[in-house]
Amino acid sequence: MNTEHPGTYVYPDLLVSTDWLAANLSDPKIRLYDCTTHLIHISDPEAGVPYRVESGRADYDQEHIPGAAFIDLQKDLSDQTSPLRFTCPDNDTLIAAFAALGVTDDCTTVLYSQTTPQWATRIWWMLRHIGFDNACVLDGGLSKWKLEGRTLETPPNVYPSGVMHTVPRSGLMVDKEEILRAIDDPGTCTINALRKVQHAGQDNSQFGNYGRPGHITGSINVPTAELIDEQTTAFLPARHISAVFSRADVSEADRILTYCGGGIAASTTAMLLTMLGYQNVGLYDASLSEWAPDATLPMETLPADPTGD
Repeated sequence: MNTEHPGTYVYPDLLVSTDWLAANLSDPKIRLYDCTTHLIHISDPEAGVPYRVESGRADYDQEHIPGAAFIDLQKDLSDQTSPLRFTCPDNDTLIAAFAALGVTDDCTTVLYSQTTPQWATRIWWMLRHIGFDNACVLDGGLSKWKLEGRTLETPPNVYPSGVMHTVPRSGLMVDKEEILRAIDDPGTCTINALRKVQHAGQDNSQFGNYGRPGHITGSINVPTAELIDEQTTAFLPARHISAVFSRADVSEADRILTYCGGGIAASTTAMLLTMLGYQNVGLYDASLSEWAPDATLPMETLPADPTGD
């Protein structure tokens, strides 16, 4: 059973503020990365996925935080042989890819997204997965930085490659077999990070589904979008996020697994749980992109909510 820490982050340094970053931009040991990818909604229900993937590189080239380099999640850090988007590669390949991007043993890596924080948290979780702990996420990302009127630049930056010596962790990236076992395991809590309407599977006209509507059987719903300030894209206060997980009885579980459409939004949930001190958290890498098209894997829907919530 996990121990609750109501209202506080046990590991607050995993998140840094815009004030902190502005004060430390000139530090040569800082490696700053724009991690943005865009998901463009597809209205065709026959497409099988609700979005197409578009790199955030063009937006980065227009403006970014001074000194930031760019990481293309699909191109730079995903398994190119996988039929699924954003599949995490094997550990050796991933370590080499991060080192080539300039993430090294002696640097502090700061990650941000242009809009939703989920792209930064995905890469943060991948770093944690391979055993690299000197990484953090910029709270509010580029959106908050711009709202505060801070300096931007257009020239691209590339860090020199380096060396990483890490010991990968087990259990942070999980597969469908563990998710399937969790359905009948009362000690495991599986969390769907998608929006309520997607979890219910009743109306997918706005957000779509990944082949079948609904959610993995037995999973609960804690939407990542409801943990983020819509204006600043910063996280809501720790006390609010802690209360959300408490109401979901997450602390009753010995093992917590998170999923979404492709292991992106669920990485935000996984990071927040980690910051709050929850132990034994895993992310279903392929998520519904793998699960939903396979009719042999159980899913369920919920009755329509007459209130619309």
